[in-house]
Amino acid sequence: MEPTKILVVDDEPNIRDLLASGLRFAGFSVLAVGNGNDAVAAAEKGKPDLILLDVMLPDMSGFSVTKKLRSMNILAPVLFLTARDEVEDKITGLTVGGDDYMTKPFSLDEIIARINAILRRTKQGSMEKSVIEVGEVRIDEDAHDVFVNEQTIELSPTEYKLLRYLMENANRVLSKSQILDHVWEYDFNGEMGIVESYISYLRKKLDPLTSEPVLLTKRGHGYMFKSTKKI
Repeated sequence: MEPTKILVVDDEPNIRDLLASGLRFAGFSVLAVGNGNDAVAAAEKGKPDLILLDVMLPDMSGFSVTKKLRSMNILAPVLFLTARDEVEDKITGLTVGGDDYMTKPFSLDEIIARINAILRRTKQGSMEKSVIEVGEVRIDEDAHDVFVNEQTIELSPTEYKLLRYLMENANRVLSKSQILDHVWEYDFNGEMGIVESYISYLRKKLDPLTSEPVLLTKRGHGYMFKSTKKI
């Protein structure tokens, strides 16, 4: 599975570099540019899965960039970044085809959470196969069946939801807070220990059937589902 491609557009080098490095660490493939014209060219050539777009750019506004992209039938979702927190700007951003809006200053964790939320919504709205397959593990979403090298394994509803979330973000490190938020729908003050317990449950069921461990612990950061080659 190829990493999700993010186009970062911001004219402030420090912010642009911070976003790019942080998103790459989170497992995304990132291209970063500093103005609207470069953004249009990069979106046309690179076909990003999502565009993180500053509203205030030196050559044209982020709203104008989005209008241009939509006129070119480039439909990648857009998350606007701006220093202004005005209702009119938010309405404009959504009207021209944006998907979400964040004001500066922001945390990198919140940016990543918003990106993943947008990607989930857009995936749900598209016509996709009801099968998630990463390496040796396959989920049939219609039947809620899980196969490891074509052998069926039984999972509880929570184990299934956790595995599905990890596989949707294969080869990307997910923090315990992110996992709690998406699997248990707790806020970030949820019980972190439950994540460790369920990761352990999944390992006991997956590891005997895979050629190598697929659930990796990244100490101090979280967990990652690693894609492996089929036996």
